[in-house]
Amino acid sequence: MKTGKLILTIVVSVVFLLLASILSQSLLMGLLALAGVPAWLCQIASGLLYAVLTYIMVRLYCTKYLREEMEAFCIPKCRIRLKWAVAAVLLPVLVSAVYLLLPGSFVENTLDTGTKFACVTRGIFIAGLGAGVVEELLFRGLLMNAVIKRCGRAAGILAPSVLFASLHIIGMDFSLLSCVQVMAAGTMVGVMFSLIALEGRSVWNSAIVHGVWNMIIIGGGLTIGTEVSEFSISSYVLETQNFLLTGGEFGIESSVVAILGYIAVSLAAMGMMRCGQNHS
Repeated sequence: MKTGKLILTIVVSVVFLLLASILSQSLLMGLLALAGVPAWLCQIASGLLYAVLTYIMVRLYCTKYLREEMEAFCIPKCRIRLKWAVAAVLLPVLVSAVYLLLPGSFVENTLDTGTKFACVTRGIFIAGLGAGVVEELLFRGLLMNAVIKRCGRAAGILAPSVLFASLHIIGMDFSLLSCVQVMAAGTMVGVMFSLIALEGRSVWNSAIVHGVWNMIIIGGGLTIGTEVSEFSISSYVLETQNFLLTGGEFGIESSVVAILGYIAVSLAAMGMMRCGQNHS
């Protein structure tokens, strides 16, 4: 891939992310809310449109402009390997279990049934399905493979992961220490998702890991942190204020516990890739 096309692909990926987000989460949800549609149904529609719209844009860009098959960007037909479906559940469950062993207290928000249902649908369809599929299509599908074609595998894994991490601090009023921790964790989780996608040549494997992580960790069922979350049915409020354990202002996704989880899964993916190369 020529440098000009690579630069355009980077710009296009960010534009696709913003456009799909605006159309599905701002415009559609706003229109449905004005029409009196319940919040939970708005969130289901928004999450589905977010994923579908991004897939259509990526497909058109790959096949019509780049004139390449979707498989060349790790976007085959949607099939998920069982091992990654299992890993998708184990990673957030084990990370959560570590925190539930630490001193803290459960706090349940006094929410009506409709609001609780909206918390669940937001977690499943927007944070899980929407963000999981969209970010994997763009960062581990289109972007990673475009960089690999021009600069090699190492750059293809690292560069989109750094960009992925940086998008999590843009517009946030974080301290310098929090920014450093978010960049470290965000880059590491991006590397993890990249290795998962490359291991099976499919973003659908990384999407299931990404989506289930979001559903469990930030999905609105149980939120673990130093404060009660108003966007969750219940919270586990940690007593510790240790920055490395709490993840600072971003939360436990950028904690040392989560980072160790990302590293463990990355090493597993690398091991599987080596085994596959040895048997081929």
